[in-house]
Amino acid sequence: MRLSGDMRNLFSKVMVREHTEDYTVISLGLEDAEKSGEIYTKLTPFCSVTCDTYEVSIVCKTAEWSRVKGGFTRFSEAGPYRVLTFDIVLDLGIVGFMAVVSSVLAENGVSIYPISTYLRDHLLVKKEDAEKAMRLLNELVADCRR
Repeated sequence: MRLSGDMRNLFSKVMVREHTEDYTVISLGLEDAEKSGEIYTKLTPFCSVTCDTYEVSIVCKTAEWSRVKGGFTRFSEAGPYRVLTFDIVLDLGIVGFMAVVSSVLAENGVSIYPISTYLRDHLLVKKEDAEKAMRLLNELVADCRR
């Protein structure tokens, strides 16, 4: 993939970090929105709780979900995943960062579930793809540092 000089410079500063715990993605109905807020206080980083007009989506460590899921009667879950964090503070105006990442991984058959926070971007990848994803992303960073 051909990158602009600005994008190469940005990726040359990236450090990709893998969270080595197993993670689960959970979908709860909106009727459990309040309850999901209560369990959020019991979760440790990395975790994410998102509420939209259709569901509450939670990403958390599989072990933590196992401890609290008994309090929910209806949910969907998927996993195990690994979380990869791009350890660089990204300006909210950056255009194309995740497009580069998703292209590199898609070209190599790695499915992603991206999550962005105010300062950083994160990816969930299937646990069995984590090693491959880390290798590909680290190769991208190394290439941009040359």
